[in-house]
Amino acid sequence: MLIINSEAETYCTSISDPEPPILKEIRRDTNANVLQPRMLSGHFQGRLLSVLSYLVSPKRVLEIGTYTGYSAICLAEGLAEGGKVITIDVNEELEERINNNILKAGFEDKIEHIVGDALQLIPKFENGFDLVFIDANKRNYEHYFDLVIDKVNPNGLIISDNVLWDGKVYDEGSKDLTTKALRKYNLKLKKDKRIQKVLLPLRDGLMVARKIS
Repeated sequence: MLIINSEAETYCTSISDPEPPILKEIRRDTNANVLQPRMLSGHFQGRLLSVLSYLVSPKRVLEIGTYTGYSAICLAEGLAEGGKVITIDVNEELEERINNNILKAGFEDKIEHIVGDALQLIPKFENGFDLVFIDANKRNYEHYFDLVIDKVNPNGLIISDNVLWDGKVYDEGSKDLTTKALRKYNLKLKKDKRIQKVLLPLRDGLMVARKIS
């Protein structure tokens, strides 16, 4: 999942803020006890999510794809007073671990974890999100975006993870369905005049889009 040179990323991580102890604990537990630990945002990306959240100072955050709660906690760090992160994940087997991690981080009043299908849940939410983080089923990214764009406030952020997909999106030889879906998604956002966007070669690719209107 590393797109940039590993030595460069190691150096950048070392210069960035240290990983908070609770997040280090969650990362180690996830790597030791949960399937597909590479899905975790991790130290470097987590600190970026935290900085972006602080810059926006959101009242309402929507996260699509919780995994073990690492990124939700990073996003909750920058919440405005009284703000909340709503995080959705379809995997009910991780519910207890997620809730325990949120509790250990002291964010039980700031993070609401919902088990369910995001495609069915998002239409039920009220408008007014200041930040959305998309990190779930890659083939549904287009659908997630279409469901949230009108629910995001002007100048709000929509951040999409894994949009370089191990470099497969720019490898013409890669033709699997997920790669094709992400290529289509990236081009969709490129053409969308409602957003200002930049694709960062961070870890597995992070698309940061600001809603203009």
